[in-house]
Amino acid sequence: MGGITLGTKLINLAGQAALFAENGDAAAPGGGMLGMMLPFIAIFALFYFLLIRPQRREQSRRQAMLSAVKKNDRVLTAGGIYGVVAAVNRESDEVTVKVDETSNTKLRMTLSSIARVIGDDSSNQSEGK
Repeated sequence: MGGITLGTKLINLAGQAALFAENGDAAAPGGGMLGMMLPFIAIFALFYFLLIRPQRREQSRRQAMLSAVKKNDRVLTAGGIYGVVAAVNRESDEVTVKVDETSNTKLRMTLSSIARVIGDDSSNQSEGK
């Protein structure tokens, strides 16, 4: 092909950058504490915005959903059981869920075992946005 390839250009550029960095270090000894800490600060900020902040947002959304659970809400439990809330006891953090209308079967469980409240989809979608 006879021309300089992209790989060769990148290698030459990296070599020139290394030479420039060596000469720059000799001119400015020490480099400063901020220069050393900047990558750590950037990594922490990235970690915060990608992991911690979304988790807090999800936690607050879930807490709001659980605090809004009331009698006659259709729910899905963490075990995959669908039912209707028959009673909510906030003091003991318990909820009673009716799972069968014909035999009046009820399950008593902790409030945190509710995975989601099933309502009309239009209100759930507008809350999520």
